[in-house]
Amino acid sequence: MLNNLYSIRMRGAEGGPHEHGGRHISGGERLGQKEELQELAKELLDKSLHHSRGDCDFIQIVIEKLMDDEIQRISPLPISSEQAQNVKEGRKIAMSLLASLGISDEAIKNGIEFLKQSTHQRGAIIVDSQTGQRLDNRGLKGVRASRMDWSKESWEKWSKSHAPLISPRIREAIALASKVTASPYTVAELCWSDDLEYTTGYVASSSKGYIRIPHLKNNGEDCGGRIFFIKHNISLDDYITYMETTPVCISYEDEADMKGL
Repeated sequence: MLNNLYSIRMRGAEGGPHEHGGRHISGGERLGQKEELQELAKELLDKSLHHSRGDCDFIQIVIEKLMDDEIQRISPLPISSEQAQNVKEGRKIAMSLLASLGISDEAIKNGIEFLKQSTHQRGAIIVDSQTGQRLDNRGLKGVRASRMDWSKESWEKWSKSHAPLISPRIREAIALASKVTASPYTVAELCWSDDLEYTTGYVASSSKGYIRIPHLKNNGEDCGGRIFFIKHNISLDDYITYMETTPVCISYEDEADMKGL
């Protein structure tokens, strides 16, 4: 049972609050028990204060208690990696993966262009997977997938069998991608970081899992973000409500657990 879970969320900006034109620097999401909140708050605060994109002068941390019956438990996406030597190869792989999921050429082109031009985006951009049209109409705010994290036990189990990949970045990315693709209305997610020094990104989907792709941008570039490619003619309000408000906890069982060993 998941008892006394809290959502703790951080966002940091330079030049004032995001709503007043501040430049987005950092964000973070965790779920935890009451006794873990001080530690988690410190982790998120440290993240906001030591970031390659700049110095935050606005930091907001929000903590909310969650009701047990509103928390969804899902499995993490399986993870794999592709190989690329440069940005041209990396984006070609991403485009091929997206096309294999039935996303139109126009939508893929538009999604990549959105990320190439995005330097201050705070949330994801929602794109119709067939028409390529941006649907959220939220400008730089976008749609922030929120209230998701691994259970402590599940992260520990997953880490033991994926030792080379353990990092806070991977933990957050897989939790987010798993929540996004758990929606039946998501076709795929395309992401690369706007952090200056991090050039690896991913394509995620419920059918193919979380696929890491190196060189989706050049080192030193601050463009990046997330594209949620969604099915045509769905309830956008319901989709955004799920992304922003539904708590999701990642639950992992390794092969030994599933065999009852």
